[in-house]
Amino acid sequence: MSELQIFIAALLVSVALLNTIANRLRIPFPIVLVFGGLLLALVPGIPNVELNPDLVLVVFLPPLLYSAAFFADQQALRRDMRVIALLAIGLVLATVAGVGVFAHEVIGLPWASSFTLGAILGPTDAIAATAILRRLSVPRRIATILEGEALVNDATALVAYKVAVAVAVGEGFSASHAGLEFLYVAAGGIALGLVVGYLLAEIRKRLDDPMTEATMSLFSGYAAFLPADQLGLSGVLATVACGLYLGYRAPELQGPQTRLQTQTVWEVLTFLLNATLFVLIGLQLPQIVDGLGHTSFSTGEAVWYALLASLVVIAIRFVWGFGTTALLRLVDRRPSQKAKRSTWRERIVNSWAGMRGAVSLAAALAIPLTTDSGAAFPGRDLILFVTFGVILFTLVVQGLSLPVLIRALGVRESGEEERNEELRGRLAIADAALGRIDELSGAAWTNDESIERVRALYEFRRRRFKVQAGKAPDEDGIEERSLQYQRLMHQIYDAQRETLVELRDGGDVSSEVVRRLERELDLEESRLEV
Repeated sequence: MSELQIFIAALLVSVALLNTIANRLRIPFPIVLVFGGLLLALVPGIPNVELNPDLVLVVFLPPLLYSAAFFADQQALRRDMRVIALLAIGLVLATVAGVGVFAHEVIGLPWASSFTLGAILGPTDAIAATAILRRLSVPRRIATILEGEALVNDATALVAYKVAVAVAVGEGFSASHAGLEFLYVAAGGIALGLVVGYLLAEIRKRLDDPMTEATMSLFSGYAAFLPADQLGLSGVLATVACGLYLGYRAPELQGPQTRLQTQTVWEVLTFLLNATLFVLIGLQLPQIVDGLGHTSFSTGEAVWYALLASLVVIAIRFVWGFGTTALLRLVDRRPSQKAKRSTWRERIVNSWAGMRGAVSLAAALAIPLTTDSGAAFPGRDLILFVTFGVILFTLVVQGLSLPVLIRALGVRESGEEERNEELRGRLAIADAALGRIDELSGAAWTNDESIERVRALYEFRRRRFKVQAGKAPDEDGIEERSLQYQRLMHQIYDAQRETLVELRDGGDVSSEVVRRLERELDLEESRLEV
């Protein structure tokens, strides 16, 4: 068996095993996976694995960005667009400047290399943070802001990174040129993403094959990212724009079967991509430590600088979060803005949740080995080590302490608002169903028995939802009767599944038929709560 086959087998087994451990310990899976990668790198026989930056930026990033944008809460993103823009653009640039000054004055790196490190550490990775936030029922707005920030900040950081690296290798720098380039790259990427999204939507409107549509969905991110990247535009913003556009139009483009299939596929794919990335991060430690041998810094000094850099990026996020909030409240006193104000506790949670991830490491690995003059890129190996140290520190220290911080501050959401929203939606669609039943009751192809049976079903649902919403009294114990019915049906579905297994084991039906019938039972049972 080749080294590559051994590595792939070990990687897949590790992802499954480490995720199981994370679930058992109730620890966010990225933390366990990074540590698993560190331990895996020490196993004899495991080949040295160098994470190719193109693998992250071209292979992994487009589908992850697309799925995050496609399934995002667009109404919430629009509502908090100002906050998200301040974090995704303003905070990234502040981090570039702050880390740049630190790296130059404290570490002694040249200015261009210092700002390169700042651009590398600028973008956050919201995966670990949002996994914690959603498990602890933290207000949805915090998770939405973190996810929205992560959708856009990669683009800001990568443009800043490109400028800093260009200066470091010997190219000229012009502030006006850099600003215009940023606007061109950003606006062009967004425009291209919307065009690609529109074209894909028009194609999918004319399709009626779930497998083909699911395949198109998987490659939609690449369809936006790759052309934008080739044209020198922001592939990140192109992918996000495409995902948001298609996510907005999804109800008219996807049928029920396609929607069920693609959502399941995306859930599995995004987990595998994220899990693989975090294991690969851990696997980089041996090569990164070896690289320190080419520098004048000892391992102890490098660890110290990595710790200081971690504290710097955390401090900048806190100062930015509280500083911009104070400034905005001073200049914008509109009632609509006052209603959206967050508490100081929520700002602390948001500030502490700014963890770094795979994009930062990929950018560090992509630093050129030499400048235009042929000399070694100043501080490249130390930048790599500091980047790895910041990723490890923020993931482990912030990730493990975030649940404790949330509980200590009492930043929790009862879930009442979400339940009320769901009830309003259920009542509205029950009313819509009854309205359409009335319209169809006189149609030639319907019959009275079917109409009355369906009408009774939806009238029962509407009455139950009104009882749950407190809009009607529960005079005949409708909620208790509904729960008894659900318990009865669960047992009936279990009996049907057991019979299917017996038929399969007896050779009466094929496994394919069993899977098809099980899916139908699963879909029926999933609607019992309704």
